[in-house]
Amino acid sequence: MSNLLSKKNIFYISIIFFTFLLDRFTKVYILNYVEVNGSIDIYVNPFLNFILVWNSGIGFGLFSFEGSIFYHLVTLIIIFINLLIIYMIIKANDYRIYFLLIILGGSLGNLFDRIYYSAVPDFIDLNYNGFHWFIFNVADIFISIGIICLIITELFIFNKKNEK
Repeated sequence: MSNLLSKKNIFYISIIFFTFLLDRFTKVYILNYVEVNGSIDIYVNPFLNFILVWNSGIGFGLFSFEGSIFYHLVTLIIIFINLLIIYMIIKANDYRIYFLLIILGGSLGNLFDRIYYSAVPDFIDLNYNGFHWFIFNVADIFISIGIICLIITELFIFNKKNEK
């Protein structure tokens, strides 16, 4: 029990918790804004807008399903992936653990929404000259940054170690 409550583990849990809370805060803020104003369509600049869409699929709205067996199957797969990430965090012994922690925090934020709302609120719209990227949220940002960092680490750092 004392190993679970070590300073290192408390720090790791706080990273997950901070990531999760930052995501929740932004989503609750947007949802409250929509409740008060009826909708949200905020033009920030030529590249950034805030507009609420409900995503019943996986990352960036891919494979969207209405309330069906497929939705529940995808949710179970996401839970399994989160358990796999926890296992990888336990086994990691280098700085890749931080990338896994932010991925897990973001994934738990979106998983919470899938269970609580039966969809994930996405609201960040990046665009350029009429081309719109997928609408996403803060959890998606953390997940994407973590995955990109893991890929870069594997491609450039660990491959060089294996060559030596």
